[in-house]
Amino acid sequence: MLQHSKYMARCIELAMLGLGSVSPNPMVGAVIVCDDRIIGEGFHMKFGEAHAEVNAIKNVFEAFADAESLLSRSTMYVSLEPCSHFGKTPPCADLIILHKISRVVIGCRDPFTAVNGKGVEKLKEAGIEVIMGILENECIQLNKRFFTRTQKQRPYIILKWAQTSDGFFAPENKEQKWITSSPAKQLVHRWRSEEDGVLIGKNTAKIDNPQLNVREWKGRNPVRIIVDRNLELSKELNIFDQSQDTIILNQIKTEIVGNIKYLELEDFDNLLPQLVCYQLYLMDIQSIIIEGGATMLNLFITAGLWDEARVFNGPAQWGNGIAAPKLSGEILETIKIGPDTLDVWQNSAL
Repeated sequence: MLQHSKYMARCIELAMLGLGSVSPNPMVGAVIVCDDRIIGEGFHMKFGEAHAEVNAIKNVFEAFADAESLLSRSTMYVSLEPCSHFGKTPPCADLIILHKISRVVIGCRDPFTAVNGKGVEKLKEAGIEVIMGILENECIQLNKRFFTRTQKQRPYIILKWAQTSDGFFAPENKEQKWITSSPAKQLVHRWRSEEDGVLIGKNTAKIDNPQLNVREWKGRNPVRIIVDRNLELSKELNIFDQSQDTIILNQIKTEIVGNIKYLELEDFDNLLPQLVCYQLYLMDIQSIIIEGGATMLNLFITAGLWDEARVFNGPAQWGNGIAAPKLSGEILETIKIGPDTLDVWQNSAL
């Protein structure tokens, strides 16, 4: 069992290398072991391209002349149940059977309807030994975004804001005023590269004029998602610069202008967070960070529609201002980021 856990932990390490590149697919890592030695590794590198199992088998063929013989005596470790259906790529279960791999150790079951147990069943029917549930909780946590989208038909939602040490979110006069330091800003840009979208309200777009990109980190820019009910925002703002995909959720029109998609929502007065979530789910947006403002954050908090919150606490004291949102949940960890403190929350009501 300890050996199984060791190799599954390596699968998870490999899978994480796909963060920010494989959505709406899950992150998956695979390791092939023969005679207590790793002979091949792979991970799902990019959406629409080869899965982890394919890359691991390819790695064996690249390294060994007797690859077929080695594979027939090997165990494959994979963090998520191998697929059994034709999607953008052929079924991984069929490839495993083709190469006569004798045993497959799986971290957790794939909840996607087209898989969900069918991959395991196909392997067993082919006479392959299957072991399930190794580091299962860790493998589920690895794909919390994918599991949330598949099981709840909405994106995985991360709330993010900064507050002063006396609990204020922004100045009362609505001017832009930084609370956190440069290291915290760089970390936020890394987070953006890891998620599909960043969502803000109209006032945040107007006051802060953010770019919502990853200019201080190497990675993929997220989709910018702006809630602007009556399309009041100036076209001179950074969000209209056509530099990245942008969605404007509104009550006026549905239209595409270059990289900007205007999307009409029917009802802004009732269940707005739910409507936003479902629309983003339909657009294959698997995870979002909500970065403000206070009204938008509180809408999702009140609706209970959040999975995780990342709250920076800066050292400044303002004495007055717009109060920061209040959370009811569990603080998973507290991290020091330069002069700031970061609290990572989990919605314990889910």
